[in-house]
Amino acid sequence: MSEIQKQIENVVDTILEDYRGNRDIDKMEVFRQPDKDVIIDIIEKLRRIVFPGYFRDKTYRIYNAKHNLSMLIEDVMCNLSEQMALVLQDTETPEADAQKLCLAFLGRIPAVRDMVQTDLQAAYDGDPAATGMAEVIFSYPGLFAITVYRLAHELYVLKVPMIPRIMTEHAHSITGIDIHPGATIGKNFFIDHGTGIVIGETTVIGENVKIYQGVTLGGLSTRGGQSLRGKRRHPTIEDNVTIYANASILGGETVIGQGCVIGASAFITASVPPCTTVSMKMQELQMKPRGNCTGCKENL
Repeated sequence: MSEIQKQIENVVDTILEDYRGNRDIDKMEVFRQPDKDVIIDIIEKLRRIVFPGYFRDKTYRIYNAKHNLSMLIEDVMCNLSEQMALVLQDTETPEADAQKLCLAFLGRIPAVRDMVQTDLQAAYDGDPAATGMAEVIFSYPGLFAITVYRLAHELYVLKVPMIPRIMTEHAHSITGIDIHPGATIGKNFFIDHGTGIVIGETTVIGENVKIYQGVTLGGLSTRGGQSLRGKRRHPTIEDNVTIYANASILGGETVIGQGCVIGASAFITASVPPCTTVSMKMQELQMKPRGNCTGCKENL
Protein backbone atom coordinates (compact mmCIF):
# COMPACT_ATOMS: atom_id res chain seq x y z
CA MET A 1 0.00 0.00 0.00
CA SER A 2 1.39 3.38 -0.99
CA GLU A 3 1.84 6.19 1.50
CA ILE A 4 -1.05 8.21 0.03
CA GLN A 5 -3.35 5.16 0.25
CA LYS A 6 -2.43 4.74 3.92
CA GLN A 7 -3.23 8.39 4.58
CA ILE A 8 -6.58 8.08 2.81
CA GLU A 9 -7.39 4.97 4.87
CA ASN A 10 -6.55 6.87 8.05
CA VAL A 11 -8.89 9.66 7.00
CA VAL A 12 -11.66 7.12 6.35
CA ASP A 13 -11.16 5.52 9.75
CA THR A 14 -11.17 8.94 11.44
CA ILE A 15 -14.45 9.96 9.80
CA LEU A 16 -16.06 6.57 10.55
CA GLU A 17 -15.12 7.04 14.18
CA ASP A 18 -16.65 10.51 14.06
CA TYR A 19 -19.93 8.94 12.85
CA ARG A 20 -20.27 7.22 16.24
CA GLY A 21 -21.10 10.47 18.02
CA ASN A 22 -24.86 9.74 18.04
CA ARG A 23 -25.60 13.27 16.84
CA ASP A 24 -28.37 14.24 14.41
CA ILE A 25 -25.82 14.47 11.58
CA ASP A 26 -24.54 10.96 12.38
CA LYS A 27 -27.76 9.12 11.47
CA MET A 28 -27.21 6.47 8.82
CA GLU A 29 -30.83 5.39 8.20
CA VAL A 30 -31.25 7.56 5.11
CA PHE A 31 -33.61 4.99 3.57
CA ARG A 32 -36.22 6.04 6.13
CA GLN A 33 -36.19 9.65 4.96
CA PRO A 34 -38.05 11.08 1.94
CA ASP A 35 -36.15 11.19 -1.34
CA LYS A 36 -35.82 14.77 -2.57
CA ASP A 37 -35.27 13.69 -6.18
CA VAL A 38 -38.49 11.67 -6.14
CA ILE A 39 -40.41 14.62 -4.70
CA ILE A 40 -39.05 16.94 -7.41
CA ASP A 41 -40.19 14.44 -10.02
CA ILE A 42 -43.63 14.39 -8.38
CA ILE A 43 -43.77 18.20 -8.65
CA GLU A 44 -43.15 17.97 -12.39
CA LYS A 45 -45.89 15.37 -12.80
CA LEU A 46 -48.29 17.48 -10.75
CA ARG A 47 -47.54 20.42 -13.05
CA ARG A 48 -48.56 18.25 -15.98
CA ILE A 49 -51.85 17.61 -14.21
CA VAL A 50 -52.40 21.29 -13.40
CA PHE A 51 -51.41 22.47 -16.91
CA PRO A 52 -52.33 19.45 -19.10
CA GLY A 53 -51.51 21.01 -22.46
CA TYR A 54 -48.29 22.78 -21.49
CA PHE A 55 -46.09 20.21 -19.75
CA ARG A 56 -47.34 16.90 -21.15
CA ASP A 57 -44.99 14.07 -22.04
CA LYS A 58 -44.11 14.70 -25.69
CA THR A 59 -42.81 11.17 -26.26
CA TYR A 60 -46.40 10.15 -27.00
CA ARG A 61 -47.39 10.84 -30.60
CA ILE A 62 -51.09 10.57 -29.84
CA TYR A 63 -52.36 12.45 -26.82
CA ASN A 64 -55.32 10.85 -25.05
CA ALA A 65 -56.26 13.00 -22.06
CA LYS A 66 -57.92 10.26 -20.03
CA HIS A 67 -55.18 7.70 -20.61
CA ASN A 68 -52.45 10.24 -19.93
CA LEU A 69 -54.13 11.50 -16.77
CA SER A 70 -54.73 7.97 -15.49
CA MET A 71 -51.04 7.18 -15.87
CA LEU A 72 -50.00 10.41 -14.14
CA ILE A 73 -52.41 9.92 -11.24
CA GLU A 74 -51.27 6.32 -10.77
CA ASP A 75 -47.62 7.41 -10.87
CA VAL A 76 -48.14 10.25 -8.38
CA MET A 77 -50.28 8.05 -6.13
CA CYS A 78 -47.62 5.35 -6.01
CA ASN A 79 -44.61 7.59 -5.45
CA LEU A 80 -46.20 10.23 -3.24
CA SER A 81 -47.86 7.70 -0.91
CA GLU A 82 -44.50 5.92 -0.63
CA GLN A 83 -42.79 9.18 0.35
CA MET A 84 -45.61 10.02 2.76
CA ALA A 85 -45.27 6.63 4.47
CA LEU A 86 -41.62 7.45 5.19
CA VAL A 87 -42.57 10.63 7.08
CA LEU A 88 -45.51 8.99 8.89
CA GLN A 89 -43.47 6.35 10.74
CA ASP A 90 -44.88 7.55 14.08
CA THR A 91 -48.36 6.32 13.15
CA GLU A 92 -49.51 2.72 13.64
CA THR A 93 -50.34 2.19 9.94
CA PRO A 94 -48.11 4.56 7.92
CA GLU A 95 -48.76 2.94 4.53
CA ALA A 96 -52.54 2.96 4.90
CA ASP A 97 -52.52 6.50 6.33
CA ALA A 98 -50.30 7.66 3.47
CA GLN A 99 -52.70 6.26 0.87
CA LYS A 100 -55.68 8.00 2.48
CA LEU A 101 -53.83 11.32 2.65
CA CYS A 102 -52.62 10.98 -0.92
CA LEU A 103 -56.15 10.34 -2.19
CA ALA A 104 -57.42 13.33 -0.21
CA PHE A 105 -54.68 15.49 -1.71
CA LEU A 106 -55.38 14.36 -5.28
CA GLY A 107 -59.07 15.10 -4.72
CA ARG A 108 -58.15 18.74 -4.01
CA ILE A 109 -56.37 19.29 -7.32
CA PRO A 110 -59.44 20.82 -9.08
CA ALA A 111 -59.63 23.44 -6.30
CA VAL A 112 -55.90 24.10 -6.67
CA ARG A 113 -56.35 24.54 -10.43
CA ASP A 114 -59.14 27.06 -9.83
CA MET A 115 -56.78 29.13 -7.65
CA VAL A 116 -53.88 28.84 -10.12
CA GLN A 117 -56.14 30.08 -12.92
CA THR A 118 -56.81 33.25 -10.93
CA ASP A 119 -53.06 33.67 -10.30
CA LEU A 120 -52.38 33.25 -14.01
CA GLN A 121 -55.00 35.86 -14.88
CA ALA A 122 -53.60 38.25 -12.26
CA ALA A 123 -50.10 37.88 -13.71
CA TYR A 124 -51.29 38.56 -17.24
CA ASP A 125 -53.54 41.48 -16.27
CA GLY A 126 -50.91 43.00 -13.99
CA ASP A 127 -47.92 42.93 -16.32
CA PRO A 128 -48.00 44.96 -19.56
CA ALA A 129 -44.90 43.05 -20.70
CA ALA A 130 -46.85 39.77 -20.82
CA THR A 131 -47.74 38.84 -24.40
CA GLY A 132 -50.01 35.93 -23.55
CA MET A 133 -50.98 33.29 -21.03
CA ALA A 134 -48.54 30.73 -22.45
CA GLU A 135 -45.63 33.10 -21.86
CA VAL A 136 -46.65 33.51 -18.21
CA ILE A 137 -47.02 29.74 -17.69
CA PHE A 138 -43.72 28.85 -19.33
CA SER A 139 -41.48 31.67 -18.17
CA TYR A 140 -42.73 33.52 -15.09
CA PRO A 141 -40.94 32.35 -11.92
CA GLY A 142 -43.67 33.86 -9.76
CA LEU A 143 -46.34 31.60 -11.22
CA PHE A 144 -44.11 28.53 -10.80
CA ALA A 145 -43.46 29.37 -7.14
CA ILE A 146 -47.14 30.06 -6.47
CA THR A 147 -48.24 26.82 -8.19
CA VAL A 148 -45.81 24.72 -6.15
CA TYR A 149 -46.89 26.58 -2.99
CA ARG A 150 -50.59 25.92 -3.66
CA LEU A 151 -49.93 22.19 -4.10
CA ALA A 152 -47.66 22.04 -1.05
CA HIS A 153 -50.16 24.03 1.03
CA GLU A 154 -52.79 21.33 0.54
CA LEU A 155 -50.37 18.73 1.90
CA TYR A 156 -49.54 21.09 4.78
CA VAL A 157 -53.25 21.44 5.61
CA LEU A 158 -53.48 17.63 5.62
CA LYS A 159 -50.65 17.68 8.19
CA VAL A 160 -48.17 15.79 6.02
CA PRO A 161 -44.72 16.37 7.57
CA MET A 162 -41.61 17.55 5.73
CA ILE A 163 -42.73 16.96 2.13
CA PRO A 164 -44.53 20.32 1.69
CA ARG A 165 -41.40 22.14 2.83
CA ILE A 166 -39.18 20.16 0.47
CA MET A 167 -41.52 21.17 -2.36
CA THR A 168 -41.51 24.90 -1.64
CA GLU A 169 -37.78 24.93 -0.96
CA HIS A 170 -37.25 23.36 -4.38
CA ALA A 171 -39.23 26.22 -5.90
CA HIS A 172 -37.19 28.63 -3.75
CA SER A 173 -33.92 27.22 -5.07
CA ILE A 174 -35.06 27.72 -8.67
CA THR A 175 -36.82 31.09 -8.43
CA GLY A 176 -35.41 32.84 -5.35
CA ILE A 177 -38.99 33.07 -4.04
CA ASP A 178 -39.40 31.63 -0.53
CA ILE A 179 -43.04 30.86 0.33
CA HIS A 180 -43.63 28.71 3.39
CA PRO A 181 -46.33 26.09 2.67
CA GLY A 182 -48.12 27.11 5.87
CA ALA A 183 -48.89 30.62 4.62
CA THR A 184 -52.51 31.35 3.69
CA ILE A 185 -52.85 33.11 0.33
CA GLY A 186 -56.07 34.16 -1.40
CA LYS A 187 -56.86 34.09 -5.09
CA ASN A 188 -55.53 36.46 -7.78
CA PHE A 189 -52.06 36.54 -6.25
CA PHE A 190 -49.36 38.08 -8.44
CA ILE A 191 -45.62 38.07 -7.82
CA ASP A 192 -43.78 40.38 -10.23
CA HIS A 193 -40.11 39.54 -10.89
CA GLY A 194 -39.97 37.78 -7.55
CA THR A 195 -36.31 37.29 -6.65
CA GLY A 196 -35.68 37.62 -2.92
CA ILE A 197 -39.31 37.45 -1.77
CA VAL A 198 -39.89 35.83 1.65
CA ILE A 199 -43.36 34.87 2.90
CA GLY A 200 -43.35 33.35 6.38
CA GLU A 201 -45.31 30.41 7.75
CA THR A 202 -48.11 32.28 9.53
CA THR A 203 -48.56 35.01 6.91
CA VAL A 204 -52.14 35.62 5.79
CA ILE A 205 -52.62 37.25 2.38
CA GLY A 206 -56.02 38.23 1.04
CA GLU A 207 -57.28 38.43 -2.54
CA ASN A 208 -55.93 40.54 -5.41
CA VAL A 209 -52.55 41.16 -3.79
CA LYS A 210 -49.49 42.08 -5.85
CA ILE A 211 -45.93 42.04 -4.54
CA TYR A 212 -42.60 42.83 -6.14
CA GLN A 213 -39.06 41.49 -5.78
CA GLY A 214 -37.28 41.64 -2.45
CA VAL A 215 -40.42 41.91 -0.30
CA THR A 216 -40.24 40.28 3.14
CA LEU A 217 -43.36 39.28 5.06
CA GLY A 218 -41.56 38.08 8.14
CA GLY A 219 -41.32 37.88 11.91
CA LEU A 220 -40.11 40.66 14.17
CA SER A 221 -37.67 38.37 15.92
CA THR A 222 -36.56 34.75 15.85
CA ARG A 223 -34.70 34.87 19.16
CA GLY A 224 -37.38 32.76 20.81
CA GLY A 225 -36.57 29.89 18.44
CA GLN A 226 -38.73 26.79 18.95
CA SER A 227 -40.70 28.50 21.75
CA LEU A 228 -42.41 30.54 18.99
CA ARG A 229 -43.70 27.45 17.17
CA GLY A 230 -47.42 27.64 16.49
CA LYS A 231 -47.69 31.36 17.32
CA ARG A 232 -48.60 34.12 14.88
CA ARG A 233 -45.28 35.65 13.87
CA HIS A 234 -46.00 37.06 10.43
CA PRO A 235 -48.24 39.85 9.12
CA THR A 236 -51.72 39.90 7.61
CA ILE A 237 -52.10 41.51 4.18
CA GLU A 238 -55.72 42.28 3.37
CA ASP A 239 -57.37 42.43 -0.07
CA ASN A 240 -56.26 44.66 -2.97
CA VAL A 241 -52.83 45.55 -1.55
CA THR A 242 -49.74 46.33 -3.64
CA ILE A 243 -46.29 46.02 -2.05
CA TYR A 244 -43.36 47.41 -4.00
CA ALA A 245 -39.76 46.21 -4.14
CA ASN A 246 -37.68 45.56 -1.02
CA ALA A 247 -40.40 46.50 1.45
CA SER A 248 -40.32 44.65 4.80
CA ILE A 249 -43.51 44.05 6.76
CA LEU A 250 -42.91 42.28 10.05
CA GLY A 251 -44.78 40.94 13.05
CA GLY A 252 -47.78 38.76 13.82
CA GLU A 253 -49.89 41.70 14.99
CA THR A 254 -49.17 43.81 11.91
CA VAL A 255 -52.15 44.20 9.57
CA ILE A 256 -51.95 46.00 6.23
CA GLY A 257 -55.49 47.19 5.53
CA GLN A 258 -57.28 46.58 2.27
CA GLY A 259 -56.48 48.86 -0.62
CA CYS A 260 -53.08 49.95 0.73
CA VAL A 261 -50.04 50.70 -1.40
CA ILE A 262 -46.71 50.05 0.31
CA GLY A 263 -43.83 51.87 -1.35
CA ALA A 264 -40.41 50.47 -2.13
CA SER A 265 -37.99 49.89 0.77
CA ALA A 266 -40.59 50.69 3.45
CA PHE A 267 -39.95 49.07 6.84
CA ILE A 268 -43.20 48.41 8.67
CA THR A 269 -43.73 46.86 12.12
CA ALA A 270 -47.13 48.35 12.96
CA SER A 271 -50.55 48.09 11.36
CA VAL A 272 -51.55 50.36 8.48
CA PRO A 273 -55.20 51.46 8.10
CA PRO A 274 -57.09 50.64 4.89
CA CYS A 275 -56.62 52.73 1.74
CA THR A 276 -53.28 54.18 2.86
CA THR A 277 -50.18 54.84 0.81
CA VAL A 278 -46.92 54.31 2.68
CA SER A 279 -43.73 55.66 1.14
CA MET A 280 -40.20 56.49 2.17
CA LYS A 281 -39.23 60.14 2.07
CA MET A 282 -36.73 60.53 -0.75
CA GLN A 283 -33.22 61.25 0.39
CA GLU A 284 -31.54 64.36 -0.92
CA LEU A 285 -29.38 63.72 -3.98
CA GLN A 286 -25.91 65.27 -4.10
CA MET A 287 -24.15 65.87 -7.41
CA LYS A 288 -20.50 66.88 -7.64
CA PRO A 289 -18.34 67.32 -10.76
CA ARG A 290 -15.80 64.51 -11.17
CA GLY A 291 -13.00 66.67 -12.56
CA ASN A 292 -10.90 64.97 -15.20
CA CYS A 293 -13.28 62.33 -16.57
CA THR A 294 -12.06 60.45 -19.62
CA GLY A 295 -15.62 59.55 -20.58
CA CYS A 296 -16.82 63.17 -20.86
CA LYS A 297 -16.77 64.91 -24.25
CA GLU A 298 -15.90 68.18 -22.53
CA ASN A 299 -12.50 66.74 -21.51
CA LEU A 300 -11.66 65.19 -24.88
